[in-house]
Amino acid sequence: MKIVGLIAEYNPFHNGHEYHIRKAKEVTGADAAIVIMSGDYVQRGIPAIMPKRLRARMALLSGADAVFELPVCYSTASAELFAEGAVSFLEQLSVVDYLCFGSECNDLAGMKHIADILYKEPDGYRKSLQEYLKTGNSFPAARQMALSSYLNQNKTAAILNEPNNILGIEYLKALRKFGSDIRPFTIRRLESGYHDQTLCDTYSSASAIRALLSPAVPSAKTSGSPFTPASQICMDERISGKSATDSLRTVPDELKGQIPEKCLVLLKERYGTEFPIDADDFSLLLKYRILTTTAEELISFSDVSEELANRISRQINNYLNYTQFSGLLKTKELTQTRINRALLHILIGIKKDSLAEFTDNGYHFYARLLGFRKDSEHLISAASKRGKLQVLASPGRNEDISPCGQNMLRQDILASSLYNSVVTDKFRTAFQNEYSQKVIKL
Repeated sequence: MKIVGLIAEYNPFHNGHEYHIRKAKEVTGADAAIVIMSGDYVQRGIPAIMPKRLRARMALLSGADAVFELPVCYSTASAELFAEGAVSFLEQLSVVDYLCFGSECNDLAGMKHIADILYKEPDGYRKSLQEYLKTGNSFPAARQMALSSYLNQNKTAAILNEPNNILGIEYLKALRKFGSDIRPFTIRRLESGYHDQTLCDTYSSASAIRALLSPAVPSAKTSGSPFTPASQICMDERISGKSATDSLRTVPDELKGQIPEKCLVLLKERYGTEFPIDADDFSLLLKYRILTTTAEELISFSDVSEELANRISRQINNYLNYTQFSGLLKTKELTQTRINRALLHILIGIKKDSLAEFTDNGYHFYARLLGFRKDSEHLISAASKRGKLQVLASPGRNEDISPCGQNMLRQDILASSLYNSVVTDKFRTAFQNEYSQKVIKL
């Protein structure tokens, strides 16, 4: 039996993701697909628009055979560490034969060539990179310019313009770093661009769909229309006595045909009781963390430089909400995504030393199972018997996990508890304790 591994966020799940699952099985000849999915927070440094188990259920309804959760320290990391965390997870499951990822270029040979250069970092490339960084460019911009200079061609380096290409290259680098036998495949992204804010005929971007679902941003169909921020909606509903379900819009009709029908039914059932969630729903939590942390202490958190720590401390009196504060911290040298990740790491408590301890000790210590299809239960049994990781159906059954792994698990539990607390507060629903959550079985 052949297994293909998929690395995803599904934020939210849509037609393109269903196509990816189906096509991945087709091009690899795999019998089943195992998904490594970000939990309640995603790589752009923001909370997911909806809870992880809802997104995992949609994936299982749409062709995935099992869904595991990527630890939060990797799901919110840089593209390089995100890829290393996900690829090492697939490798340590010891049942995955292929890795299939989407890309804008669909040029596996070209991506492998770039990955090889970035992995080896030859002297000419490294020298160019340092020069471009010294002139004040952000790392992504400097890397692309250095690669273009080293290759003496813009066409190949232009592959780094697109976000899915970048992640694909990082997956290829990680496969090489770990000496993995997992064979990579790529398929072309259809119709929409990663950042597109308008709907396409069938395969719209997650960004466009989030714009329709979230009351905090303009609708993809009514660009420019004013919407009340989600945080203000929640304040208004506390004063008026109305529930968040009454205050928030229903799932827009425009999403029909954009999301698999079974998933759309789920969205309509859960809208206004579990989602939408956005970064500004975490505004007071983040402000509290910053107010109780000195600039010297801020430096200990992942992605927080000394310069950024000082900027955070200087700007705290101008703090209005999560999104606004992140924008205040923006500089030419730091991308908005990097700042978002830094703030999220402060909020959750992801520190540089603990992250280094995790990677130095093998990256993973357990495999948290979110759900699986009953006809694929043998995959879970195989991973439990052949894999290097303890498959956790419940976080409470962790006696055999090392102390380092226990620290990682506590971090994951805290992150989910914060997210679930925000859901509870926003929608006035019962708190969902991670220890009481059951594995999804379809």
